[in-house]
Amino acid sequence: MEITKRFFKEEEGVATIEIVLILVILIGLVLVFKQQIGALLTKIFTKINNSANSVIG
Repeated sequence: MEITKRFFKEEEGVATIEIVLILVILIGLVLVFKQQIGALLTKIFTKINNSANSVIG
């Protein structure tokens, strides 16, 4: 427990606002490319399913 407390006290490089900004940017990108991401995942899972069906028989 003491190690964890010391780690968070000594950590100066990452501020909370930086983490929040990165999350906002990532969420924004996901929202912008939502349709493309969905289509890509559908293609990937279709290929996985077809490959699994060919292995099973």
